Amino acid sequence: MGTRLAIVEDDPIQAELLSETLRAEGYEVVTFPEGQAALIALEGGEQVDVVLADVTMPGMDGIALCAALESSRPDLPVIVVTGESKMETAVAALRSGAYDFLSKPVEPALLLPCVARAAERQRLAKELRTATQALPATDSGLFGQSDTMRLVRELVARVAASGASVLIHGETGTGKELVAHALHKQSTRSHGPFVAINCAALPASLVESELFGYAKGAFTDARAARTGLFVEATGGTLFLDEVSELSLDNQAKLLRALQERKVRPVGSNTEVPFDARILAATHRDLEAEIEAGRFRQDLFFRLNVIRIDLPALRERGMDVVHLATHFLREVCGRDGRPVPTIPPEVAQKLLSYPWPGNVRELENCMERLTALASTQTLAVADLPENIRLHERERFSMQVDAAEEVVTLDQLEKRYVLRVLQLVKDNRSRAAVMLGIDRRTLYRRLEGWGLPTERRPSVTTLPVTATNGTSRDVPQ
Repeated sequence: MGTRLAIVEDDPIQAELLSETLRAEGYEVVTFPEGQAALIALEGGEQVDVVLADVTMPGMDGIALCAALESSRPDLPVIVVTGESKMETAVAALRSGAYDFLSKPVEPALLLPCVARAAERQRLAKELRTATQALPATDSGLFGQSDTMRLVRELVARVAASGASVLIHGETGTGKELVAHALHKQSTRSHGPFVAINCAALPASLVESELFGYAKGAFTDARAARTGLFVEATGGTLFLDEVSELSLDNQAKLLRALQERKVRPVGSNTEVPFDARILAATHRDLEAEIEAGRFRQDLFFRLNVIRIDLPALRERGMDVVHLATHFLREVCGRDGRPVPTIPPEVAQKLLSYPWPGNVRELENCMERLTALASTQTLAVADLPENIRLHERERFSMQVDAAEEVVTLDQLEKRYVLRVLQLVKDNRSRAAVMLGIDRRTLYRRLEGWGLPTERRPSVTTLPVTATNGTSRDVPQ
């Protein structure tokens, strides 16, 4: 089902014009001739995502409808439309809980972006309501409702019972060790030990003694024999994290152990058998490492019997919000604090950020927010600066001349900041010039993570235009 809009308008011609404009953009539209009929339908279960309500109607007007919906359905965004240009009308509408305010005649260039923003906010609000419920428990502990994570869970369940080696590939922080734990827990070896080692954290000189063990007297401090991790993992699982960081010499020794299923402790003449399932993980492209001569192809074939690729967090869509809620619950439960609410504008920032540190970075971010948030509802201002000020990637297209292409939100931000610069940061005057009220202006600034209080000046940065000249634009 697509986005569904309710138009509340007593003028049938105006209602039809709005309906045609919105249906042409793919929206589903239902119309009501006056406010009371709309309220009865909406409170009775009529499912819509956005309401467009005229202010001046017989009986219940648009502002009264907006106030009533604010009480019964506070999550439903209402855009108030009026033929009056009085500031008092706009203020009354916004005080009654309106999402935005448009003046007649409504231009499609203003209507469509406004409706799109309201619909996006509603979509996020629905997802956030879902996220406030407990995430579905899984045997693997791998949370996420995205298609990619469902496929990962299915693959883990299918291969867990096999004794074959598994290579887990994914960026740092995507949860490779969590997948290894899931494979172990769902295998027939779950009663045995799970032994993990980070190959990148070991000096090359210690890899052999850690993996294979050593005999008494093998070197100066070897006062007693020590069992290596291969033998220690017998009956269970050995997880070699960041296996690509092993030196070529140690890769050769690892390959022999995997082929023979035996290890020779350092300083010993006796080989010791082991019976452990081998799981390995890396954030590197091993095929490229092989071509570069940094990884042995024969070892790759031994490890890559089954491969599981983990998606980066930025590829998992709304999983970001679900995981953020999960981490908030986890941290607050541990600290005995109430769980804060994630509003749509914060969710939008979390979704637009690329999360280079993946799930681990998100978890750290939620712990920081829990510690620093001043209210029970998170605000954009509570987010770390790199997330709060992040903007989507920009790029240039070459047609006849180089021209930067930016999103509508970025274009709107630049224009608003330019107006603020021209009026020396006078918010009231800027709102008048922009054709919006101050509250709408403040909401825009908050959404961009910018202060809503007046600043003494607007910082500008020199930017080189496409013709090579320099100019200043607001930052």
